[in-house]
Amino acid sequence: MHPPMRPEGATTRKIDRATLKRAWGFGRPYKRHLTIYLGVTVIGTILGVLPAFLFRSIIDTAIPQKDRGQVTTIIIGLLAIATINAGLSLVARLSGSQMGEGLIRDIRISLFGHVMKMPLPFFTRTQTGALMSRLNNDVVGAQQAFTFVLRSTVTDVLTVTMTIVAMLKLNWVITVMSLVIVPPLVIISRRVGKVQEKAAREQMKLNAEMNTTMTERFNVAGALLVMLFGRRKEEHRRFSETATKVAAIGVRRAITGMTLTIGLPLLGTFGVAAVYWWGSRQVMAGALTVGTMVAMATLVQRLYGPLTDLASARVDFVTAFVSFDRIFEVLDAAPKIADATNAVELEPLGSGATISFDHVGFAYPDDVSVPSLEAAGTTSNSSPITILTDVSFVAAPGTLTAIVGPSGAGKSTIASLISRLYDVNSGSVSIDGQDVRALTLDSVRGSVGVVSQDAHMFHVSIGENLRYAKPEATDEEVVAAAKAARIHDMISSLPEGYRTIVGERGYRLSGGEKQRLAIARVLLKAPRIVILDEATAHLDSETEILVQEALAVALAGRTTIAIAHRLATIQAADQILVVEAGRIVERGTHSELVSAGGLYSNLTDAQELGVLAG
Repeated sequence: MHPPMRPEGATTRKIDRATLKRAWGFGRPYKRHLTIYLGVTVIGTILGVLPAFLFRSIIDTAIPQKDRGQVTTIIIGLLAIATINAGLSLVARLSGSQMGEGLIRDIRISLFGHVMKMPLPFFTRTQTGALMSRLNNDVVGAQQAFTFVLRSTVTDVLTVTMTIVAMLKLNWVITVMSLVIVPPLVIISRRVGKVQEKAAREQMKLNAEMNTTMTERFNVAGALLVMLFGRRKEEHRRFSETATKVAAIGVRRAITGMTLTIGLPLLGTFGVAAVYWWGSRQVMAGALTVGTMVAMATLVQRLYGPLTDLASARVDFVTAFVSFDRIFEVLDAAPKIADATNAVELEPLGSGATISFDHVGFAYPDDVSVPSLEAAGTTSNSSPITILTDVSFVAAPGTLTAIVGPSGAGKSTIASLISRLYDVNSGSVSIDGQDVRALTLDSVRGSVGVVSQDAHMFHVSIGENLRYAKPEATDEEVVAAAKAARIHDMISSLPEGYRTIVGERGYRLSGGEKQRLAIARVLLKAPRIVILDEATAHLDSETEILVQEALAVALAGRTTIAIAHRLATIQAADQILVVEAGRIVERGTHSELVSAGGLYSNLTDAQELGVLAG
């Protein structure tokens, strides 16, 4: 087996006891498997030295005495030892794989569950590829700390110990001679190990770059961008250069590794030769038997491999635990938005809900991610930029509140605070008189349905995408929601109907079709509060009219917050909030705001002129 590849940035530092303790927390459920493995390893190690003594008995006793029965018995013993060792290896492999795969599963589940608790800002700052690396490469590296490193270290220590004991029992002089080559063996191993470690880190870094490139260029949006800008040849050239560097490092590692592959057996050959040279002289002098000499040569060959492995075992062990450090770095990142200790459920009080903003101030937080998961240069120590200032309004149950204003004014941020994707810095956001921070996240988000401008679809069927809002929904309920969103006829026209796969991020669908599916998904959820963030932005005029009619019926009695750039779509709103630079600068109905001649009136005039010009 090959030693575990060291994670990028790994160093041969000391192992933190706290890390060891936490790592053992993952291994504790597998104590039985570990005990079985160690038990069979001990037995196998003891059996491994017995053949040398059996060889001595054949040469020194059975053959001189011409005792065929004894020869047969010894041969049967050798075969029995080989058979038992094969069985023990199978048991060790089984228990080791159960422990290793169980560890991978447990760590991945813990990481995935923890990441799913993180707030939205965590995902806006974190590189997806870096996070995926923690769930894949580092999890495997952590598993290797328990399996490969532990297995090889325990096995090597036992093998070396038992072999030296056996050799001392046979002849202490030859034993000492055999150990003379250990220092140069260790020196060579350490020097080669350092070169291999540096090359491995560099190779992993380049592999990460290739993975990032493939992840970004192979998704639909990335591939489309490459095509539209005609960068295919340039992308191919850059990838080829990186792949060539990786290959060159691989060759360098292979050549360096040959030092061990060739050098260590060569040293072992010198050791065996020394045993035969000295042993032969002792045999000629009558101080040693031929069988003992052969037995010693057999044991020497068994000694050098484990000694070489132990020379670099500490480096392998420390660097394997770097993976645990990287995993714990993510697990230690506390979610900035979580349920309060005494959080309560949001109890439904009718089909709608009262939403209240009371002097809300907000700035996007800066310490929401793990620095090592962010792109270089994204971490900033500057003060957070204020987005909202002194925002106050009330949306009554069953009413439509529209939020309008220039791009970047803070409209979508206001909507995000309702479902507690972010927490306010000052003031409060309440639903039915209860501060959302005092409510459970699940109950708040279960009461809010959102249709965003860029409706996301998973790479599954249309039916599965719709049922994401309500997994237990019947076929009739799914169809009813699709009909209400004016998308059922389109779905029915597809060869696979509701079983049609939408493609990555729904790229097999048009923008209008995705938005109507998103509307159907929210209608299936039937929340008390609905947030429409440019929900009809990608619809043509005819389809928009149909969807607006459907929404008017489906949203009746629910509290709706609509963010809109096209002011014609929100003229019937019960109240319109005009936001500029994070403040509400105007509020009222459409007619009131037009008459006031302020920012809303200017925006309306500008859009009308745009339509006429078009």
